[in-house]
Amino acid sequence: MYIIVVGAGKVGFYLAKFLLTEGHEVLLIEKDKGKVSAMAPVFGESLMEGDGSRVNVLRAGGASRADVLVAVTGADENNLVICQVAKSVFKCPRTIARVNDPRNEVLFPTLGVDATVSATRLIDSLIEEQVKADDMVIPLVTLRAGNLEIIEMDLSHVSWIMGKKVGDIHLPEGAIFISIIRGEEVVVPKVDTEFNSGDKVLALVKKEVEQTLREMFMVSR
Repeated sequence: MYIIVVGAGKVGFYLAKFLLTEGHEVLLIEKDKGKVSAMAPVFGESLMEGDGSRVNVLRAGGASRADVLVAVTGADENNLVICQVAKSVFKCPRTIARVNDPRNEVLFPTLGVDATVSATRLIDSLIEEQVKADDMVIPLVTLRAGNLEIIEMDLSHVSWIMGKKVGDIHLPEGAIFISIIRGEEVVVPKVDTEFNSGDKVLALVKKEVEQTLREMFMVSR
């Protein structure tokens, strides 16, 4: 299957890598020259510089033979345009758009996008069903779309959290750890997972407790 991914942010980067490991033919399109240069050693010929909303760029990328086009830039309006161009000009069989503002989920299908993915809505739904960690079920307050954020924090060697286990950390209400990026590895945090120096920690938080959580990470031992 030939899949075009437009947007080489974190979502596009990891999606393209995953699809390649699954044996698909993939082309990752990104207009930021800096990102393209940095990612070239990883993707090689599977990476292309250009604005994925432009007809000539998609044509050069082989959109006319693509089975799926996925638009995962950080701007909903760009993702919509990219999918519309792929569908109307190149007759792409299936288009998928990342939706950052959940209010656009209803709009996109009426404008020709085959499917949408909203991380905000997905996480909200998972939280409503309760999040399971090992054998323990952790009930969480529902974090509605307009009041939640995913943030990234770097763990320095002087932080008091370094060496602690996830289960030892008392988070402010409305915050939860969702993953730990450790070098090239993505760790799903469990109760007994230890924090190491250099970890990048991703957390889902209510906006009003973001600063509190960041300050927790900055406190020295």
